[in-house]
Amino acid sequence: MITLFSMPSSGNSYKVRLLLAQLAIPFKHTATEYDGGKELTRTDGFLKMNPEGKVPLVQFEDGRLLSQSNAILLYFSEGSPLLPEDSYERALVHQWMFFEQNSHEGSIAVRQAAYRYPHRAHQQIPEILDPLLESGNKALDVMEAQLNRTPFLIGDQYTVADIALYAYTHSADLGGFDIVGRKGIAAWLARVRDQPGHVGLDWLPA
Repeated sequence: MITLFSMPSSGNSYKVRLLLAQLAIPFKHTATEYDGGKELTRTDGFLKMNPEGKVPLVQFEDGRLLSQSNAILLYFSEGSPLLPEDSYERALVHQWMFFEQNSHEGSIAVRQAAYRYPHRAHQQIPEILDPLLESGNKALDVMEAQLNRTPFLIGDQYTVADIALYAYTHSADLGGFDIVGRKGIAAWLARVRDQPGHVGLDWLPA
């Protein structure tokens, strides 16, 4: 059985747990949550596995390791309906996953974190929050435009692109972003929640 090191409150970690749940892939979970402002991932033992000191991290039974949330999504979705076989549709999945990391996560997740984690409360100043609000709204507007045209991000098919963007979008209101007013996104969030095997952010394997 694989072992997943993940941070229960993190959207990047949640993506992987959601995918594994929906594909019914069993895994052992090791939580690496904030501890007094210092990540447990900074321990010597963890840094030997991942020098970047970040989760999620998958350890396979043979000892191999895989990090970066979207790389993990692509690995485990291979051969499943969540990753299209058609080369163009697969490229669209990659397009949205690159967008998530380059244009979405760095604004929406970071603004949420400023409000969510006590040790980041010092970031609650206009010089930091205002640019994040502006760039996050631009990213959400890109999603809204697409989701007013199609039920899911690449069209009619639910894919790992939707999982990747759902993780931080579904809680974007915690960072002060308007989700209810974006009807395309709001309807998409409901469709994602209705997918078989869906689990929430707080879900962990028994």
